[in-house]
Amino acid sequence: MIPLPAFTLPFLLLLLSATDAHNITRILANHPEFSTFNHYLTTTHLEAEINRRRTITVCVVDNAGMSDLLAKHLALTPLKNVLSLHVFADYFGAKKLHQISKGSTTTSTLFQATGEAAGTAGYVKITDMKGGKVGFATLDAEGHYDQLTSTFVKSIEDVPYVISVIQISHILMSPEAEAPVAGPGDVNITTLMEKQGCKAFADLLKNSGAEETFVQNVEGGITVFCPTDGVLSSFMPSYKNLTTDGKVSLLLYHGVPVYQSLGMLKSKNGPMNTLATEGSNKYDFKVENNGEDVKLDTKVVTATITGTLIDQDPVAVYKIDKVLLPRELFKEAPVAPAPKGSKGAKEKDTAAADAPGPGTDDASILADQTANDNNGALRINGGGGWMPIVVVLSLFLGCLVVI
Repeated sequence: MIPLPAFTLPFLLLLLSATDAHNITRILANHPEFSTFNHYLTTTHLEAEINRRRTITVCVVDNAGMSDLLAKHLALTPLKNVLSLHVFADYFGAKKLHQISKGSTTTSTLFQATGEAAGTAGYVKITDMKGGKVGFATLDAEGHYDQLTSTFVKSIEDVPYVISVIQISHILMSPEAEAPVAGPGDVNITTLMEKQGCKAFADLLKNSGAEETFVQNVEGGITVFCPTDGVLSSFMPSYKNLTTDGKVSLLLYHGVPVYQSLGMLKSKNGPMNTLATEGSNKYDFKVENNGEDVKLDTKVVTATITGTLIDQDPVAVYKIDKVLLPRELFKEAPVAPAPKGSKGAKEKDTAAADAPGPGTDDASILADQTANDNNGALRINGGGGWMPIVVVLSLFLGCLVVI
């Protein structure tokens, strides 16, 4: 066996160090023109929330640009809420900003994740404008915005699909973010739902008695997937046909007994247990990532996350576009046999007997990925995904051959 050179260990340590979390205050420390913005990230403790997340964009303004915000003399919590509007729960590097499909998009911010933002007040509209400019504007609770109040200046730090730090021209202001906030208290999940378009689901939790199970899991961590009022309205005839126990199980199926940020959900594929899981009754579904979309596949229906009510450890509540139908209560979408002589995959049937109009997305496409997630292989986290360490070592040994 050929002994490896003395620099092998330092080389591997250097590779492993690439997996370290980003540090926003350290990044901005190299740019004194943003020292005021950096100072208030620390003062409000927002930097810790930024550093623990993956797939994030931080919009900073220079010291002169901070004067408009500081002139308002906001209390600490409203100040944090305004700064939270400048942190997007998604990656927007300079290239992506100039290639926004259909010219504009809206993105959720950390202010939306606090649960304090009513309606869409925690969202920012991004528009790719003429002349190569990109504009930003905050939305109000009803989804309206007055004008593009800030524009993209330049990129400060860019690790694709992990973190982007960009300079914008002006502070993003919002009356909702600046409003006085009551003292901290326990998160009330059903109250959040009622305020942000999921009142019907909140009422079902209360009336069925399932609410208590959700409340008991808040302290230890919980993630809830909430069908919006319009979605649930069309499902109610089927809901009323369920037994009392079936209704409770269906509602518990929309909760996961661990905290999962949107970034965490985007980074994984595979099965996930729910509050309804017990013994042989799996009551699980699969998380599937399709580009920027996060989908939940129950084998009866596939739902997509469409919005965030709150995403603040230990609680996350997301809006979804379909009611999650567990296969323990509803028949799986049948798969038609392939025609004789055909080597193609089996065609999907478009109807599920007991499912009220569910989609019939293929639920098996993640089988190999699920196995890979559970094979225990040591991996290194790169900017664009997970790289097996075997590949890294192969590249390294290839360099040795050249040497």
